[in-house]
Amino acid sequence: MVAEEVRFLPDREEVEAIGTARAVTSAEIYPEGAGRVTSVMFSAGDFVRSGQPLLQLEARQEQLAVEAARVQVLEAQQLLGRYRRIEDTGAISESQIEAGETALASAQVMLRQAQAELADRVVRAPFSGHIGLTEIDPGDRVSDATPIAQIDQRSRLYIDFPAPEEVFATLRKGEVVQVSAFSGQNDPIKARIVSTDSRITSDTRNFTVRAAIANSGDRFRPGMSFRVMFARNDATRAAVAEEAIVWGGKGSHLFVVREGNAARIPVTITSRRNGLALVDGALKAGDRVIVEGVQKIRDGQEIRLVRPVIAPEADVELREPSKTDVENDGG
Repeated sequence: MVAEEVRFLPDREEVEAIGTARAVTSAEIYPEGAGRVTSVMFSAGDFVRSGQPLLQLEARQEQLAVEAARVQVLEAQQLLGRYRRIEDTGAISESQIEAGETALASAQVMLRQAQAELADRVVRAPFSGHIGLTEIDPGDRVSDATPIAQIDQRSRLYIDFPAPEEVFATLRKGEVVQVSAFSGQNDPIKARIVSTDSRITSDTRNFTVRAAIANSGDRFRPGMSFRVMFARNDATRAAVAEEAIVWGGKGSHLFVVREGNAARIPVTITSRRNGLALVDGALKAGDRVIVEGVQKIRDGQEIRLVRPVIAPEADVELREPSKTDVENDGG
């Protein structure tokens, strides 16, 4: 039989999640008011600039209101001008001049209001981005509840994905995860975490993580699904040869040599790496694990060492472990 000294290695656990892309800036465009559409000035997929006209509503009433307001401003200016010319003659009171000034200010406000209502008859892009499909055609009647189109600023994308509660302390702002589109057209790329949700959902025990990627070449689209890979490397676990693990009706266990006897230690395998099993169990530094002949060993059985144990070199690199021959009293 052969035994080897247990070693402890960092357990790097790979976690996979499914994320969904969204534009860094996105908006559903609605008109400011109701009316008949006279012109649609974009096509699906166009890149539009901030403030660019997208849709024109009928605006005859609003144009007339602007012209009427301009006339009122002009009349108020002329009246106030006459008051100013005779102000020094004493033929007009100070209160009349103040009333003329107030009338002019009111007319100017009415003009600005009419101009704003006229401007609202044109739907403009709120920011620069790519605009999507529309179901609006010239002649349609719309209201302020009618969606015109979706606009996305997608030079950068957010990837939102759920992560389990146990990695809450691991995934922090600035950390990097690997993402790849399920479309299969690109190799995995690095995404940097920009924020995490403020709470963990009680039903799934997950929290939402948001990572950002550069969308160079406009390769990806909002709504695409991404495979997200990240590692948990926050635990150090005992590493033993896979052949040391014994399976029974109560799960997995192994045997260690303690005070000359075989001690049965229940373990749980957390991961495997290059012939080693990383396990959770009541193991401590210096324990010698029996890796060959384990089927002949019983708990508490006396073990006699044939020659001293040679400890492996003190590092965490994966290498062939040092071994010591042992035998039990039964041969």
